[in-house]
Amino acid sequence: MIKRLLIMLVIVGLIFGGIFGFINFKAKMIKQYMASMGNASQTVSTTVASYQDWSSNLDAVGSLAPVQGADLSAEVSGIVTEIFFQQGDDVVAGSPLVQLKADDDIAKLKSLKATEELAHLTYQRNQAQLLAKAISQQIVDSNKADLTRASANVAEQQALVNKKLIRAPFSGHLGIRTVNLGQYLNAGTSIVTLQALNTLYVDFFLPQQSLAKIVIGQIVEVHIDAYPSQKFMGKVVVINPKVDANTRNVQIRAVLDNAKHQLLSGMYANVEVVTDSAQHALTLPNTTISFNSYGSTVFLIETNKDEQGKEKRTAKQVFVTTGATRGDQVVILKGIKEGDTVVTSGQLKLRNGSVVLINNTVQPSNEANPQPNDL
Repeated sequence: MIKRLLIMLVIVGLIFGGIFGFINFKAKMIKQYMASMGNASQTVSTTVASYQDWSSNLDAVGSLAPVQGADLSAEVSGIVTEIFFQQGDDVVAGSPLVQLKADDDIAKLKSLKATEELAHLTYQRNQAQLLAKAISQQIVDSNKADLTRASANVAEQQALVNKKLIRAPFSGHLGIRTVNLGQYLNAGTSIVTLQALNTLYVDFFLPQQSLAKIVIGQIVEVHIDAYPSQKFMGKVVVINPKVDANTRNVQIRAVLDNAKHQLLSGMYANVEVVTDSAQHALTLPNTTISFNSYGSTVFLIETNKDEQGKEKRTAKQVFVTTGATRGDQVVILKGIKEGDTVVTSGQLKLRNGSVVLINNTVQPSNEANPQPNDL
């Protein structure tokens, strides 16, 4: 019995010994693999930190508005009898656009003018009789009141007749006609849009922190998606005297020259306010920065020699302080110096001391003003 028990204990010992030996073997293999991975060269791309001209301009999104623009309509109702304009015409202030039927109003105007003329003659005649003391002053005063009333009626009717002819209130470019001959037009119904296109406003908002950098007459650069290769220049003409209580933004208005009529009211615009002259700043592509809760870091490339005296490149992680950004670029305030070689891609494979191979065949974008590519 004791012998069998000893045999069983030996067997159990052998089993557990095998298990523990296997575990130790696997742990050693994993450790050796991790060590080999740590010594394996990692392929990365790099760039050299350099100084560039950097303007601390203010960027905003705005919209274009006309200096003068209106959707024209009639003040009174009536039937359209004549249309004097063509769609898309350029017109001058005062040009007739649409005539509404006014026959009845003109006939009434003639009747009122006749009444006015009679009142005028009666007043003149009675004035002469007053000088001859043939009538009293009271009659002359009554005649004068009748003449005044008749003249007021004529003026009122003349104003109504004038409203039946719609004219251009200012010079500009006409849009699409929305009325037709014979159509009954209610008061306030839109006839056509008229826009003065030679000059346009661009309205945009900036945070209240930027107010100290904005002055009247300051230059703005406006970029429109419809003309990606063009830059339109303007200047600030109005700074709104109040800040929006909800957003803490202030509205700014600049004026643009639009002599070629390329820009239209209502267009979306990217606005860049030129605040000062360009400064020298140390920049890197955004892709070089690893943004973490404990700080921003980059990997630098250091050149050393191994035990055999051969040259090798290793990665070193350092903390950096970042500044303003534009496009694909970011300003580096602290942490690196000009000429440092910085990893632009492949950072996830690196740790301090990792051996690297540099392949700069493909580089991440590093544009100050990147443009979308639809291809």
